[in-house]
Amino acid sequence: MPVRVYIEDTDAGGIVYYVNYLKFMERARTEFMRTLGFGKEGIFNDGLMFVVRDVKIRYLSSAVLDDDLHVTAEPTLAKGARFIVRQAVYRNDELLADALVECACVNRTTQTPVRLPTVMHDALLKVMNGG
Repeated sequence: MPVRVYIEDTDAGGIVYYVNYLKFMERARTEFMRTLGFGKEGIFNDGLMFVVRDVKIRYLSSAVLDDDLHVTAEPTLAKGARFIVRQAVYRNDELLADALVECACVNRTTQTPVRLPTVMHDALLKVMNGG
């Protein structure tokens, strides 16, 4: 997913503020899930939502104002109530940040874990297997 760095994304030095890499990744995960047919509306209508359970991120280099970035989202695990997505932020071919993001499927009302819907689990597995 392409992302342009705007002034609102930067700190006083014109460098992307660290938390904004997570925002870029959130948008890329959302768009990735949408391409699989799981937009927010459909998920919410099923009484489900996804929460980030764990993030491990590495910052390797800084993006700056007006950079054109590319953010990736690649599922690496789908099991039970959770899935893990490997994500990266690039400027051209330069890796700026990468992360493993674990998401959990929960009931919207009770906020208790719920198994991934079978159709979603299968779609994630298909992507992981190159399909």
